[in-house]
Amino acid sequence: MKHKSHQKWSWIIIVTFFILSIVNIWFGLFGFVCMGMPIYHALRGRGKIHCSKYCPRGSFLGKFLPYISLNKTLPKFMRTKKFKNFVLILMITMFSISLYHSQLVPIKVAKAVFRLMFASFVVGNIMGVIFKPRSWCQICPMGHGTSLIKEAKEKKTSSN
Repeated sequence: MKHKSHQKWSWIIIVTFFILSIVNIWFGLFGFVCMGMPIYHALRGRGKIHCSKYCPRGSFLGKFLPYISLNKTLPKFMRTKKFKNFVLILMITMFSISLYHSQLVPIKVAKAVFRLMFASFVVGNIMGVIFKPRSWCQICPMGHGTSLIKEAKEKKTSSN
């Protein structure tokens, strides 16, 4: 089945998420949808389709940063699996610590999700200005996580 790309307009979703979360932090909980969709697609056997067709962050980076990007190539070490694993573990650790400190109080969880989403958005934009616009996409923890899910599913299928 062919999946239509929403990259031309899906940037509106992440901008709306940030605006609504600033106005009312409860909207920060919608960040779980942003984190859950790539995993959903990967578990359904679609691999990294979220990254190439739907991702609002990637859409934003691709739409606005080409005008101000220095277009440098991402350093080789940043493209290694070891570095991507480090970023994934770092983000999981940061998020886990935030959730622990939130004591799972819903409003504090919303703040934790918003902070994580906003911090990664800022890092992605900085990387997109210094390197190519969608450089974040090459090291994105969600994209790397979906790749790991795909690899695990393929390994399981081939062993059966």
